[in-house]
Amino acid sequence: MGEDLKKQAYVLKIIGIGLATGLCNGLFGAGGGMVAVPAMVHILKLDEHDAHATAIAVILPLVLVSSYVYFRNGFLDFRTAWPVALGGAIGGALGANILNSIPSKWLHRIFGMFMIAAAVRMIF
Repeated sequence: MGEDLKKQAYVLKIIGIGLATGLCNGLFGAGGGMVAVPAMVHILKLDEHDAHATAIAVILPLVLVSSYVYFRNGFLDFRTAWPVALGGAIGGALGANILNSIPSKWLHRIFGMFMIAAAVRMIF
């Protein structure tokens, strides 16, 4: 396979992951990272740490666009959003710092357990 074709295939994979992440985030209001991280690790072959950090950067524009659409349709409660956002910013900073100290193998396992727990909670 030629280099140009490989680049095009890689770009298509990235766009596909972005589309799936955005759909999940827009449809459910969350969960984009649960799509993005495994996809970046298994499809794009990114390191676990890089995938988590990249997913956070990817989620920001998705959240802004989705929030605007929800706001426009009258579904955004600012009295709740601001305090939760403040706590989320603090938690995000703590989590990003903790992420750097966790080995990739354990990060992968912890994330997998979190995904299973979230799925079980939603089913029951």
